[in-house]
Amino acid sequence: MAETNDISTSHMSVRTLIKTLPLIGPAATRMAQFPIVKRMRKLTFAGSGAFWERAYRDGSMSKVCPGSYGRLAEFKAEILNDFVRSKNIRTVIEFGCGDGSQLQLFHYPEFVGVDVAPSAIARCKSRFANDSTKRFYASSALREDIGQFDLALSLDVIYHLVEDEIFESYMKQLFNSSRRYVAIYASNHDAWTEGLHVRHRKFTAWVEKNVPDCQQAGFIPNRFPFDPSRPDDTSCADFHFFVR
Repeated sequence: MAETNDISTSHMSVRTLIKTLPLIGPAATRMAQFPIVKRMRKLTFAGSGAFWERAYRDGSMSKVCPGSYGRLAEFKAEILNDFVRSKNIRTVIEFGCGDGSQLQLFHYPEFVGVDVAPSAIARCKSRFANDSTKRFYASSALREDIGQFDLALSLDVIYHLVEDEIFESYMKQLFNSSRRYVAIYASNHDAWTEGLHVRHRKFTAWVEKNVPDCQQAGFIPNRFPFDPSRPDDTSCADFHFFVR
């Protein structure tokens, strides 16, 4: 009860509080440790898994993650189709495959899609029911013997991993699943945001520290860099490629 009273007497919403504090770099880390910020986020954000399951279940996905549609999805497909073709990649696994909307644009010889939201996986299985080259698993049901793949993908996911333990687990799984290449499409700086489901991370620092046998193999800036006046068809994410 005391926790609720503390928050109610603060006269601040999470959004108001975040706007009043510096968000970039070390300041972002310090802010995240403020007790009131932790308490308010816990009360207003049920967690990444619950958030995305609700988004797919109620059909609001296009609003919270517009990058899976339109010209941004086409840009990603152009880059990845060329990469898969030029590197002679046969097997691909994607962590955070969503409902398959953008997957329809990609050309992968063999594909495994994994997502934390069971509703997203159900849609993928229905959408690609007649495509034997594709398999889908909810994260909680991913087979332990799934093996390694030529390419492990992460598209528009890392800056949605707001919990440290989930970020850590996700990154380990992503890189452990690759025998050759990893492709990440995300922002690459540390910053908290007004959106409870968005936390930017400088993930390349994690890679350098935790996966020394992986080297950066390419960088492609976004063709449509983020423009606050056009948030639905621009993005803060760029392509980062790694190779073992």
